[in-house]
Amino acid sequence: MRVLVVEDEAFLAEMIAEGLRRDALAVDVATDGLEALRKLRLGEYDVLVLDRDLPGTHGDDVCRRVVEQRLMTRILMLTAAGTVRDRVEGLGLGADDYLAKPFAYDELLARVLALGRRARPALPPVLERAGIVLDTARRQASRDGRHLHLSPKEFGVLEELLRAEGAVVSGEDLIEQVWEEHTSYRTNAVRVTLSKLRAKLGEPPVVETVPGAGYRIAS
Repeated sequence: MRVLVVEDEAFLAEMIAEGLRRDALAVDVATDGLEALRKLRLGEYDVLVLDRDLPGTHGDDVCRRVVEQRLMTRILMLTAAGTVRDRVEGLGLGADDYLAKPFAYDELLARVLALGRRARPALPPVLERAGIVLDTARRQASRDGRHLHLSPKEFGVLEELLRAEGAVVSGEDLIEQVWEEHTSYRTNAVRVTLSKLRAKLGEPPVVETVPGAGYRIAS
């Protein structure tokens, strides 16, 4: 799942981003509305965590542009103003959810994950295939009852492969969904992450390489 965090307070933006990355999400950061709109034009994001009170190009304007362009990106609007009227106004602009500052990180994560599920074709929160069980809400994975200790990137790759339900997922698609845009070594990172994931999944091998096409979970 790819998330764009738009927040002009650098410390808060990085705190949110690092937290979401630890929970196996690919996160990019923008510190103003113009940068956010540029990133939205260049990349596809499942969820936009949007500070409403941005300097310059206001968060409301960013929200309107996302709605006008009919992007599939779901919007979680953040603001220090948490009155009912503020929430109604934010949702009226086209935001999908609204969270007042200060907030608990666990609540932010739960809302982002819920919106991410809505941004894609509906799938159950627990994905299963070939003895693998992945709980996207609890961020836990197992194979044949054996708990898997996965890194965030390994979890993200496994989630994308399971979501494909046996279809081939290209390396480019894994990069887009699991890695941040500023990562310069992403192509090699996919191969390294898949190698480590295969080792943790154990025998018999379950992640297949389809030459020239990508990867899939065997049935």
